[in-house]
Amino acid sequence: MRIECPFCGSRDVSEFAYYGDAKRRPETSLSDASRQFYEAVYLRDNPAGRHEDLWYHSGGCRSWLRVIRDTRTHKLFHATFAAGEPS
Repeated sequence: MRIECPFCGSRDVSEFAYYGDAKRRPETSLSDASRQFYEAVYLRDNPAGRHEDLWYHSGGCRSWLRVIRDTRTHKLFHATFAAGEPS
């Protein structure tokens, strides 16, 4: 599987770390933030179809990316954006 990094171009998925659902990010200032992050990353839904994920380009430019992909095929990445960019 390849991810199109907006800064580095097309890269192998092994350069990236998956960080869960891009739409479901807990507030870091809450007293139970650790539990909420655990639930967001490990106890997530597994939808079939189009989904927006948060990825970190750990083996490259070290940027955070939002990736829109089809969870049924894992082959088609519809779009990638820098984490702060609007989709």
